[in-house]
Amino acid sequence: MFVAATTQCYPDLPLDETIEKLAHLEFSHVEMGIIESGNHLKPSDVINDFEAALHICTNTHRLVVTGFDLDIEQTGEQYIQTFTKCCELAKAAKVVSLTVRASEHGTPFNEEVERYKSLVKIAEAHGVRVAMRTQIDRLSADVDTVSVICGHVKGVGLALDPSHYHFGNAEPPNYEKLFSYVHNVYLRDSTPEKLQVRVGQGIIDYGRIINLLRKENFKRTLCIDIQPDGDVDHDGELRKLRLLLESLVLI
Repeated sequence: MFVAATTQCYPDLPLDETIEKLAHLEFSHVEMGIIESGNHLKPSDVINDFEAALHICTNTHRLVVTGFDLDIEQTGEQYIQTFTKCCELAKAAKVVSLTVRASEHGTPFNEEVERYKSLVKIAEAHGVRVAMRTQIDRLSADVDTVSVICGHVKGVGLALDPSHYHFGNAEPPNYEKLFSYVHNVYLRDSTPEKLQVRVGQGIIDYGRIINLLRKENFKRTLCIDIQPDGDVDHDGELRKLRLLLESLVLI
């Protein structure tokens, strides 16, 4: 296991400044957010200027890019075309992990299964792995739905974000059965009342999560995803969680 941070930790900074910040905080690995509504690299950039997008992904101040976090706003065939191009980018940049958003609540289950089957087929043709991110207000917010989709679609994994199972739930669902599907993990501290609180003030049990991952022989990314929060020392929170996770990984 190794610790990374997502570029989305600094959503308002230019991407080059974000990379420089993370390097200064002594991160050695970074996940690249490719998000249409964001201020960094966008899926439309990949379509419009592939070579420029590749240059961005391979010039990261010696930080190793662990994966892409995709949020494509298009639908239907346009979504598939953009996803395919992002898989080409991943292959060219030697990135093997793509995180994609699950569909919103109300999407028919069979439709979601077929969508992930299509994505996995495209990704595997480029030597890339697809992971569905757990997220509030999407199909992946339900543990049983995630379990069935991952069980039905061979090759799809889970980008586990435990905060999205704890926030809003006085008694969070038991998500231990999902650990066998986990490809990567997103971490911050949370409470049932707040998705993000200062590190150490929430209920996320990092040690337990890491021990459950060890049982599955997990050897991939623990990705810190902490957003700026008012007067809180953002850099300090990122550094604090990095050091904590690195100490737990070494135990």
